[in-house]
Amino acid sequence: MIIVIVCFSLLVACSNNQSFEDFFQKKMEENKKDYDEDVNYSYSLIHHDLNVVHPDDAIAIFLENNLQGEQIFIAYFEKINGHWNWKQTRGSEWDTTQKWSSMNNVPYIYSGAISDETIKEVYAGKEQAKIIHVKGNNRFWYAISNNKDVTVKYVKEDGTEELIEEIDEEMFKD
Repeated sequence: MIIVIVCFSLLVACSNNQSFEDFFQKKMEENKKDYDEDVNYSYSLIHHDLNVVHPDDAIAIFLENNLQGEQIFIAYFEKINGHWNWKQTRGSEWDTTQKWSSMNNVPYIYSGAISDETIKEVYAGKEQAKIIHVKGNNRFWYAISNNKDVTVKYVKEDGTEELIEEIDEEMFKD
């Protein structure tokens, strides 16, 4: 009887400890069901980081081919009571090389797509962004800040700085 109880306890503990990658793939497969076959919906996890703001949280950067074509997104997740929860998402498109967006709730995550090879660094307020190479000249950046409504700037290879305007979120609505 004790062996059965111990095995059951281990099984329950393991089921509550779903890996982030498994959770993400399952959620994206569920999203896939919302699209008709003619959309040719697909997704690809490009990058993820665990424990970014505090233990048991994560960010994921992923490409998605949906009704608007190919877009790149960043999402924030928190693990609560052993279960991952999708909290916030923002997206961008490659054609919007000089725009960015931010998440409206804490943590404030600033992000955007860039395809200009001369951009060396990106700053959201005082926070230097992490730049992820995606494919070809396409890169995606993100910075996590405690501050809302910061200015975003690019620093180019020649040292010039350029303030960047925020993305119009209407372009991502269905």
